[in-house]
Amino acid sequence: MTRGSSKKLEDILRKLARDVNMLVFREPVRFVYNPLDYAWAAQAIYLQRYGQGKKEALFLGMNPGPFGMAQTGVPFGEIASVRDWLGIEAKIKKPAREHPKRPIDGFSCKRSEVSGRRLWSWARERFGSAEQFFKRFFVHNFCPLIFLEESGKNRTPDKLPSEERKELFLLCDQALAKMVELMQPRLVIGIGAFAEKHARNALAGMDIEFGRLLHPSPASPLANKGWAEQADRALREMGLDMGRTARTD
Repeated sequence: MTRGSSKKLEDILRKLARDVNMLVFREPVRFVYNPLDYAWAAQAIYLQRYGQGKKEALFLGMNPGPFGMAQTGVPFGEIASVRDWLGIEAKIKKPAREHPKRPIDGFSCKRSEVSGRRLWSWARERFGSAEQFFKRFFVHNFCPLIFLEESGKNRTPDKLPSEERKELFLLCDQALAKMVELMQPRLVIGIGAFAEKHARNALAGMDIEFGRLLHPSPASPLANKGWAEQADRALREMGLDMGRTARTD
């Protein structure tokens, strides 16, 4: 895929960012962060560096975490992994309205997102370099927004009122379908049940296979019992040969 094609990927997500910014979300949501806006500098590097070429599989998450993509602009964007393994660091701006308990400190944030650390550590151990991993795969979040309640609690998209979900998910479906048309993966893998369900809905009728990985969240007792090994087993069952990419370190 040429730079022109990666530009198409950027255009898809810039449009998604504009479209979701037009939506209105009511109580108990008080703050909405859109990293595709204020963290675009890092997202653009991610897309340009790793979004080129056809992909064997697309890994799909739900939405940004408060200490991951919300801070770095990269899906599952645990800061050390994004900076040290993906080699991405950029100036991150502030959302239009910032919750005092959930500040955006960018790459200066001292918190670490466990889900992202698990995902990218797994990729590093299996593939050595980020370039080797992204030759075959890409990682994306279905929904680009993070929703915060007055208390600072993170409200996931599946907990939004039905009418708000309908409007939001339609836009996310359209963007995902366009990304898949561009990258042409044979397999879309939901990281968690939500992502798998919405991938199947958005891509119904396309010549795509679907799979699911256990979400690497520390809130999941199962994920705390050897998530990486469980991911390996699930991917082998999907027919992915995780051993054919040589380690480079």
